[in-house]
Amino acid sequence: MSAIRLLVLGAVRQHGRAHGYQVRNDLEYWGAHEWSSAKPGSIYHALKQMAKQGLLHAYETAPSTAGGPPRTEYELTEKGTEEFLALLRASLTSYDQKMDVLSAAVGFIVCLPREEAVALLKQRVAGIERWKAGVLEHYTPAEGPQALGHIGEIMHLWVHSADAGAEWTRGLIERIERGAYTFEGEGEPFVGVLGPDEENPYATGVPHPGDAR
Repeated sequence: MSAIRLLVLGAVRQHGRAHGYQVRNDLEYWGAHEWSSAKPGSIYHALKQMAKQGLLHAYETAPSTAGGPPRTEYELTEKGTEEFLALLRASLTSYDQKMDVLSAAVGFIVCLPREEAVALLKQRVAGIERWKAGVLEHYTPAEGPQALGHIGEIMHLWVHSADAGAEWTRGLIERIERGAYTFEGEGEPFVGVLGPDEENPYATGVPHPGDAR
C-alpha cells in the first residue's frame, strides 16, 4: 500500500475543496515530503489519477484577477470518501505496513469514531502477536541470535520490531481510551492545515505552474 493516496485524499478532505498547491503545502507542512514519497510530482500525479478514477471531482476555476492560469480544485466524491476510509482502516490494522503508511494513518486517525479507532488498533496488536508467534516457531530468543548464525540476527530484529510495535500501539490505545484527542463526532477536531494567507515555513519550492494540474 502506498501512503501517497491516503495522504492526498486526507489533505483534500480536511479542506473540503483544495487545489494542488494547497495539498502540497499541507503535506510539506506535516513533513510528509521527508518521511514519505509525497514529493511535488507524485502529489500532482495522484490528484490527476484519482480524479480519473472518480475518487476526486475536479473543478476548473477562473484565472485570478492578477493573471496567470486557472487552478483546478479538487473535492472528494462519495467514492473518494469510501476509498479514504478504507485505506485508513487498512493502514491502522495491518501490522506489516511501512512506516510512512502507518504515519499517514495515525495522522488521520481522528477522522474515525473513537471506539472504532481503538478496535482497529487492537486488531493491529493481535496481528503483530500472531506474526511474532510464527517467528518464534523457528527462533528462541533465550538462546540468542547466534544460535542460528548471523541469520539469527534477522529473526532477532523481527521479534524486537514486533515487541516495539505492539508496545507503541498499546500505549496509543491507552491514551485514546483515557480520552486523548478529539475524534469524529465529538466536536471540533484538530486540523493541522495552513490558512490561505499563512506562510509555510517548511516549503521546498515555488508553486507548480497552474497550481494543480
